Amino acid sequence: MSTMRAAVVDPAGQPPRVIDRALPPAGEGEVRVTVTAAPITPLDLLCASGTSYFGVPACPYVPGVQGVGRLDDGTPVWFPTDAGMKPGDGSMAEHAVVPAADLARLPENVDHRLVAALGLSAVAAWNALLERGELAAGEQVLVLGAGGVVGQAAIQIAKLHGARRVIAAARSSAAQERAHQAGADSVVAVYEQDDVMSLARRLGDAADGPVDLVLDPLFGVAAAAALRTLRIGGRLVNLGSAAAETAPFDSATLRSRSLRVLGYTNNELTAAQKAVTVSEIADHVAAGRLRTAYEAVPLEAAAEAWQRQATGTIQGRIVLTV
Repeated sequence: MSTMRAAVVDPAGQPPRVIDRALPPAGEGEVRVTVTAAPITPLDLLCASGTSYFGVPACPYVPGVQGVGRLDDGTPVWFPTDAGMKPGDGSMAEHAVVPAADLARLPENVDHRLVAALGLSAVAAWNALLERGELAAGEQVLVLGAGGVVGQAAIQIAKLHGARRVIAAARSSAAQERAHQAGADSVVAVYEQDDVMSLARRLGDAADGPVDLVLDPLFGVAAAAALRTLRIGGRLVNLGSAAAETAPFDSATLRSRSLRVLGYTNNELTAAQKAVTVSEIADHVAAGRLRTAYEAVPLEAAAEAWQRQATGTIQGRIVLTV
């Protein structure tokens, strides 16, 4: 029996162990991908914890909800999986089997690790800004949580699509520097002790007039403060709750400016829609117009990398290389 090296979660709640595992056969409509890069994402950590709304995953399983690799003919591709959400294996192995229809073909010269690091985080930033948020050229954008992968991608995507100015908000000095490197026109520090009004004042001072669109992966105090910077008819798109599950904003703020608060999730997208967006993102990556901070780690070190990603002791996304 042919085998491969793979990171395997068993039981749920424990970091994966790298072991030998049977090489997966490809069924009807499926292809086998030789994996080159697989990111460790917040969704991977959540699914493997056994505490997500998907329930306890069927173990043992190979985690990894996305990856990059090559087909047998050498074609570079990005692919999604349902690992941890449904029975089956993911991308953190030497090989993965996925539906052929779900693949996004990539430019030959693109950096596989960088595409993996951006991946679905960049897909979320892209669609939250352009589709849900309806970003128009000449608008001013505020990006919260700007040091994360979603935030870094959002800064660059907003610029690529004609935003006249992008304000970034981030907590740590390292996160603020990542936002600056991503091209933010102004970077605002966010503090643990901030209240809505004090943060709103700092954000407003950094803006060149009212803000048109806020991208919010945080919620909480930061979202409530950002709402106060918006123009009449302005939009806030929320795509996460990294800071809090609730936000202290009031009816008067919403009504007085006719604001729109919109939700976004990648779960609304079909695999084909994700693939189309990844292909567009990869074209920008290949051209040097889109990047993010990441750390490449060999697959054999998956357990230690998993724990560091879970505790947030790294500067950016960890990508397992195969």
